[in-house]
Amino acid sequence: MRNSLIKTKNVKRFISLMDNLQKAPSNVAKMALVYGTFGLGKSQTIMWWVTNNDAIYIRCNHNISPKWLLTEIVKELDEVPCYTSQRLFEQIEDNLKHNPKILVVDEIDYLFSNRHTIETLRDIHDKLGIPILLVGMELADKKLQKYGHINDRIFAKLKFEKLSKDDFKEIIETLSEVNFCDKAIKYIASRNLQFRQVVKIIAKSEQLAQTNKLTEITEEIIKGVIDEE
Repeated sequence: MRNSLIKTKNVKRFISLMDNLQKAPSNVAKMALVYGTFGLGKSQTIMWWVTNNDAIYIRCNHNISPKWLLTEIVKELDEVPCYTSQRLFEQIEDNLKHNPKILVVDEIDYLFSNRHTIETLRDIHDKLGIPILLVGMELADKKLQKYGHINDRIFAKLKFEKLSKDDFKEIIETLSEVNFCDKAIKYIASRNLQFRQVVKIIAKSEQLAQTNKLTEITEEIIKGVIDEE
């Protein structure tokens, strides 16, 4: 299986959002929200972008607190965290003042249990002026609207939608090293599968093709592979 970026409609819209966020004028709030249910390639897209850009990536957890957030950012900046929250903030400010980076905060659904942590993110944005991307699950948009002081600063929102027929074709043709016939691709698309499921089907199909010396994956083969799931 090839290791390539799959430019589905969601990915193309995401790349456009990030470009616009980074190019936004200084007098515009530069926070953005990307959200959607699992299995649509959201995490893979985020990690691809972070890996290929000079960004700070933080993944929230159930222990989230303002100090935890600041400490994790300092660590990502390759510095030794100070003890107090004030000094941690100063460390971040001193570093990013000379080398601005976009801050990507994943799993923000955990943030909604701690209002003070959300306000810390607002302070980072307002004081440093760096772009901040918030990444959450399907209800993240509705939950964020309860925090008007953050929601008002959102420059753009992007919801990852279900994969289209063209997306399924793009995923298969980009990743698979064995050819899938058109009927096989149409059948996969008709099953309304998630991104991760399609990747598993491709992997199993490639293995099957190698074992049986197949040059093409047919609709019947795909039906058998999916029935085994």
